[in-house]
Amino acid sequence: QVHLVESGGGLVQAGGSLRLSCAASGRTFSGYAMGWFRQAPGKEREFVAGISWTGGRTAYADSIKGRFAISRDNAKDTVYLQMSSLKPEDTAVYYCATVSKLYYFPGTEEDEYDQWGQGTQVTVSS
Repeated sequence: QVHLVESGGGLVQAGGSLRLSCAASGRTFSGYAMGWFRQAPGKEREFVAGISWTGGRTAYADSIKGRFAISRDNAKDTVYLQMSSLKPEDTAVYYCATVSKLYYFPGTEEDEYDQWGQGTQVTVSS
């Protein structure tokens, strides 16, 4: 069972930047795709970004393309989400997620991500 711990959330003004981190433990990190999701108050959880096990492939939600970037450091068992040009509508709890299948990249298929962290709050003020 993988354990995922997010960090880096906080309060930022519109137009600002934040970098979220997700540290994984409990299994080999480098063979599994990772993803970021978010859930705003009163809304369903939505896919934000995904990255393949090597980092060679990425996928993004249309709402954040060009503003967010996902990356990973397999030597540190960590995945990152660099968020720039933040907007108030980016306010949400951000969750790190991963898949159970080795060497499998589901892209934007939310149902394929089946292991989750506890989340970190990101609040963007106007």
